[in-house]
Amino acid sequence: MIELGGDSRQLLRRLGRRYAIALRLVILLPLASIALLRAEPERLVATAVTVTVAVGWTCAYCRLLAGTTRSYPVVVDVVVLLAVGLSVFVTDAVEHQNAGWLRLLVTFAAVSWQWCTPPVVGALATLAVGGGMVAIVATAGTDTQLVVSMAWVPVAAALSRAGWTIVGRAANRADHAAAEAERERRKSVVAAAVRAEERDLATTLHDTAATTLLMVGTGQVPRDADWLAAQARRDLDRLRSRQDRTPRRGDLVALLRDDAEATRLTIELDTPSRLELPFGVARALADATAEALTNVRRHAGTDRATVTLTGDASRLRLEIADDGRGFRAADVPATRRGLSESVRGRVRRIGGTATVTSAPGAGTVVRLDWGEADG
Repeated sequence: MIELGGDSRQLLRRLGRRYAIALRLVILLPLASIALLRAEPERLVATAVTVTVAVGWTCAYCRLLAGTTRSYPVVVDVVVLLAVGLSVFVTDAVEHQNAGWLRLLVTFAAVSWQWCTPPVVGALATLAVGGGMVAIVATAGTDTQLVVSMAWVPVAAALSRAGWTIVGRAANRADHAAAEAERERRKSVVAAAVRAEERDLATTLHDTAATTLLMVGTGQVPRDADWLAAQARRDLDRLRSRQDRTPRRGDLVALLRDDAEATRLTIELDTPSRLELPFGVARALADATAEALTNVRRHAGTDRATVTLTGDASRLRLEIADDGRGFRAADVPATRRGLSESVRGRVRRIGGTATVTSAPGAGTVVRLDWGEADG
């Protein structure tokens, strides 16, 4: 049994009704022509009336079938087809061998029912119309061949149902495969989100508490430094803020100024008075800038740096420059997160790029580029 429910199966259900309608309409004109052309002259009027009823009902049936998902049009179709079959007693169709069009009409109807009804309904409708037509033809005459051909109606319907069942099972498999692919996609999205969250948390820890503790632990900063408590509070506030609801937009300039005040460097800020961006973008650029300034304080051997912001909300550039000792990029271990994750990784995740230019004795320039067209 085919249980229709998924996208492919829902599509198959709609197609089944369309195909059933198309088949009935396609055979209508040829069968009507056969009936009229083979009718005896004295039975032409009765045959024409029968054909008109069959044609009119078929058109009405197709409209009913197109407008509902229920099976009652098929039930009515069975009744009308049997009524049309009774016309053989008026037209002497069996005696004059003009009942072939009725056999074809009933056969095509039974075949098409299998595409638009549940199996039980299709089977009962087929048995009712097939058995009824056999009884009518057998009563109307002695055409054994016609009786046998009418008896083949359930066989044709069974073959049609078997084919439709195969198609339905293929639709089931397609829906199952699509559902499984969607589940795997969702798992992948969730896993990627978890990895991104873990990566962002690790980066934030690196830039805040971990860096502060490392400087204290290695003796770079005395434990009684007057700024240490305030820095620890800022680190904790920064970690707590990850759990808060963030605003939709943020002022990049304000974030840069706040971070610059906490670096304990002499920083020359060359920025517009205000530049609003999506908050995630502004926060990432500010954090990457803060990490670049932290590297200046820890490694450059200078207490001065310049931060220059140019551009607008659609495309901008941030440059963090110092005149310190500089370094060779090849000398930086791959395990160091400062430049790789806290700067380059952050900017890359918002669709931007980060480049570092430095040489021993020539200072360092960190350039951050971001544009909506690139993101």
